[in-house]
Amino acid sequence: MTTQAHIPAPPPARHKREADKLAKRLRHQVGKAIADFGMIEDGDKVMVCLSGGKDSYTLLDVLLQLQKKAPVRFSITAVNLDQKQPGFPEHVLPEYLRSIGVDFHILEQDTYSVVSRVIPEGKTMCSLCSRLRRGALYTHAAQHGFTKIALGHHRDDMVNTFFLNLFFHAKLSGMPPKLLSDDGKHVVIRPLAYVREDDIAAYAEARGFPIIPCNLCGSQENLQRKQVSRMLAQWEKEAPGRIETMARALGDIRPSQLADPKLFDFLALGRHSDAPLPDAHAWLAGAPAEPEPVAMALHPVRNHDGLDILKS
Repeated sequence: MTTQAHIPAPPPARHKREADKLAKRLRHQVGKAIADFGMIEDGDKVMVCLSGGKDSYTLLDVLLQLQKKAPVRFSITAVNLDQKQPGFPEHVLPEYLRSIGVDFHILEQDTYSVVSRVIPEGKTMCSLCSRLRRGALYTHAAQHGFTKIALGHHRDDMVNTFFLNLFFHAKLSGMPPKLLSDDGKHVVIRPLAYVREDDIAAYAEARGFPIIPCNLCGSQENLQRKQVSRMLAQWEKEAPGRIETMARALGDIRPSQLADPKLFDFLALGRHSDAPLPDAHAWLAGAPAEPEPVAMALHPVRNHDGLDILKS
């Protein structure tokens, strides 16, 4: 009888070294994103949106570490929106936040009932849920004077969103590291913009965050975003490093090599005259162009004296 060999677990010291290296890498990547995009400045009141997932836990944890050594002074408040989902463990986040001594606030708004009532069974809930959640958080930020709203989206989210918009919405747009809300009242920042999701998962496990799964829409397997995620995962499996390459491409845009006349003046490119160009209607109608004046050909003819004369 063959018995399976026992493989000893790595020594704890090795785990600690790896965890320290990972924490250092995340601090560097988050600090670089903050500096590259001017996410946080002196005197900012930063509202960190905490969902209970690995991404927002990691965001809060790294920002608290950077706050201690930052060249500017800023405050951090963790804000969670309790959407009244059945079975949501309301005690988990308050207990964790008190244990680390961070300022926090729990908003209570029954968006679950609204989404469940409005969205037909089997349809995607994410869009409406996201709008309601965003509205509640924006309102809270305005009422309490927060100058920045920090979200836990990471590098993979940004690449995923780019392809989601490309494949399903026919536009080249994504999830920017920093943006101004449509009403111009809020600045949203994504300090995890340079961080890999795999690193966040490893960091969350090493730190032992009390993860709360989202049961509202987690069972909807046919979401467009999940389709894109599966595609990217397959690409990464076939060619490791491809997602990183695509993420870098999002920061290296060449408008002259795309096809948007609003971003690049294609009309002026290579023009040799200031004459107005015909509009699209003329091209589509196939209107003939004005005929070019034809020059008369002159032919030399000899007279009786043998001299050349010009004859048309």
